[in-house]
Parts: sequence; C-alpha cells; structure tokens
Amino acid sequence: MIKYYYKSLRSQQVKELEDYQRGCWVYVEAPDDAEIKQLTEKFKVEQSLIEDALDIDEMPRLERDGEQSYIYVRFAYKNEEEELVTVPLLFIFGQDILVTVSMVQMPSLDIFLNGKIEFATTQRAKLVLQILQQIGENYETFISRTSKQIKLIRSRLRGHEISNQDFIDFVMIEDELNEFLSSLMPTNATLRRLLLGRYMPLFDEDQDIVEDLLLNNEQSIEACNSNLKSIDNIREAYSSISSHNLNYTMKVLTVATVIIALPNLFYGMYGMNVPLPFQHQPWAYYLVVGFTLFTIVFVFWFARKRKLF
Repeated sequence: MIKYYYKSLRSQQVKELEDYQRGCWVYVEAPDDAEIKQLTEKFKVEQSLIEDALDIDEMPRLERDGEQSYIYVRFAYKNEEEELVTVPLLFIFGQDILVTVSMVQMPSLDIFLNGKIEFATTQRAKLVLQILQQIGENYETFISRTSKQIKLIRSRLRGHEISNQDFIDFVMIEDELNEFLSSLMPTNATLRRLLLGRYMPLFDEDQDIVEDLLLNNEQSIEACNSNLKSIDNIREAYSSISSHNLNYTMKVLTVATVIIALPNLFYGMYGMNVPLPFQHQPWAYYLVVGFTLFTIVFVFWFARKRKLF
C-alpha cells in the first residue's frame, strides 16, 4: 500500500493525494513486488534497501546513497496474538522526498492524520523527528505497563500468592524487554550519528529534539534493565522462600515422625511375648504411658529449643 499525504504549515488538515507531489509524505505499508518496483523507479531508491525494511530482523542503522539517507529504526506494537513485538521502519530522506516503509501500520499514524500533532509534511526533517518521538513514547508506555505488571506480581509475592502462571508471564515479559533493548540500544547510536548533520539537515531546534530523543531512549533502556533486574530479584526471593518453607516442612515432618514413633516403640516392646520388667505389676501400664508422654514432651521441647521448627 502506498499513500501520499500532504500538509503545509498553513493548512489545518492532512490531505491524501492521488499521486506524488513535492513536499508530501510518501507512506508505504507492506508493499508488494509491484509497489517496490514503483518506488525504485519513481524515487530512484535502491530496491535492496527497501527490502531490508521488510526483514523482521533488520536492526536500526544509518546509510547514505548519493543524495538520499536511509534511516532504519524499530517500533513496538501489539500483534494479532496481543504480543508485544518490534518491527523495522525505514525513513528515506532526500532533497525533495520523505518516504516511510514499514511492514505494518505505524502506531502513530492515526495521531498524525487526526490532527492531534501539529506538523507539516513540507518540514521533512522535523516530521522524521516527530515520528521518532511518537515511537519513543510508545516504548515508554509499554515499559510503564510492564513495570506495573511486575509490581503487581511482586505484591502477590508478599502474600505468598504467586503462581506458576506468574513465572510464565515473567518469561514473556523478559522476551519483550530484551527485544526492546535490542531495538533501543542501536537506535541510540543512530541518533548520535544524526546529530552530525550529514544524513539530515538539522536546525538548532531539531538538534534539541534529537538530544531529547537520546535522553528518553537512555531512560527507556535503564527502565528495561531495571525491570529485568526486578524479575531476577523476585525469582531469587521466591526460590529462597520456597527453599526455606521446604526445609521447615521437612523439619516438622521429621519431629512428627519421631513423636509418633516413640509410643510405638514402647508399646511394641511391652506387646512382645518375652519377660519384661514390671510386667506383672498393675501400675506397669501407667508407667509405660507416663514415660512415653514424658519422652514425647522432652523431644518436643528439645526440638523447639534447637529451633528445629
């Protein structure tokens, strides 16, 4: 799909054009072979570079070919299975063109088309930075939701209500955070190279935006690392608590086994058909029972004193 959007500084709404016009934004989403060929012929871009943007594993980077710059980044979105994933986005920046190529719809597209952000397609460099800002805000939103989910599971840990499903969720969260990190860290290097001004002309205001993007990116990276560390801490805490509870249970069962075994020991001895002390005395039964109870109490007191349970 190829669409042409145009908005000047004076216009209030975004116009969708039938064909390319200078100063418009060429929006490309999941192009087929015919559309890729159309782009290469109309805008003189390298076909292989466009195909790179359709590679799910393509990493953020910068390239320059003649007068055109190719800026690869990755943005996060929820797929059909409601899983958080990242996919590549390509900016083709030239003297007269701005083309974006992605596999799926950009999450921030509706924000631009609905007029929620003041922008102009004629200001190509600023539009690129505004799109990058929206991508960064999406990362921050997803990371914030992940942090709240981790805190919720951690609160259940205090009440020993954590379940196996929580650990399955941890695996999913770790995959998401690691994917975010693999996208955000190369993006930082890309933004630093943009600051040099060789790939895209930047005014002083634009440079401030890039610096803010760098700062927000670094904060997102720190937040991802912090969440990953929290997950490790929760795992270690749960493992320690489980080991402690298991040890305590084993100690209790051991003491209980000893206490239960003592009466059987004495009653078994006096149940045998062999001569035993005091076996003809009427008070022998009470002596055995009393000695058994005394032994049980002594074992229980000794176990408590030694903090066996």
